[in-house]
Amino acid sequence: MKIAIWQTQSSHCDYTANLARLDSALQEAAGQGASLLITPEMFLSGYVLNERTREMAETFPLAALQALAGKWQIAIIAGGPLAADGKVFNASYFISSLGEISGIYRKTHLFGELDKSQFTAGDQPVCIIPCNGVNIALLICYDVEFPETVRAAANAGAHLVAVATAQMKPFDFVNKHLIATRAWENQLYVAYVNQTGQEEHLEYVGLSLVAGPDGQVIAQASETQEQLLYAQIDPSQVIQAQRDNPYLTDLRTDIL
Repeated sequence: MKIAIWQTQSSHCDYTANLARLDSALQEAAGQGASLLITPEMFLSGYVLNERTREMAETFPLAALQALAGKWQIAIIAGGPLAADGKVFNASYFISSLGEISGIYRKTHLFGELDKSQFTAGDQPVCIIPCNGVNIALLICYDVEFPETVRAAANAGAHLVAVATAQMKPFDFVNKHLIATRAWENQLYVAYVNQTGQEEHLEYVGLSLVAGPDGQVIAQASETQEQLLYAQIDPSQVIQAQRDNPYLTDLRTDIL
């Protein structure tokens, strides 16, 4: 399956502008034969919402997002706030190429005071959506920095872990070193899709990437440019890599 990762900058609190730009990105990705487009963390709304958090969650344009997926017949992972149970969550929405809601993941590990002041942490550790023969697990930003999250996805049968992120300075070591390590130690693909530019006090580091089951980087974006990059995801490569390097089965779970 061919995926597209879209490194871009949100228009802050402007659903209309972000949907229009997403429309263009989907057209390009569909034209290149991609089956899935992954956007950064909180792309549709912007990340620093503060007092507008609940307003943006309650007006989240889910129907418009579904319409775009159906229009271009391409699946979308798009980030934004989710209002549910009287709370607001930092969410990734998985919309199928038919425009149907296939899954919604709520960020389980909140980073810093900004995240914690805006959102409630989710409590579902693994969210896997099958798409074109590929099992895709959803994580958001800080989640992937804990090895247990990716290991749980691998043990549940994920071939690809799709991580929407808004990674900022000075934490670019995550992009440069940690993501490929997560792919290697679980023998699966990891797509890490970041914002660019500046938002309020945050300066994003870009450097979106896709790493393969062998730990090699397949696609890598720059620090500052908006880019639409592509990668092929092959489940057979995951199966073979897990046979060749059997961390998952060799782990001594009886003593750990």
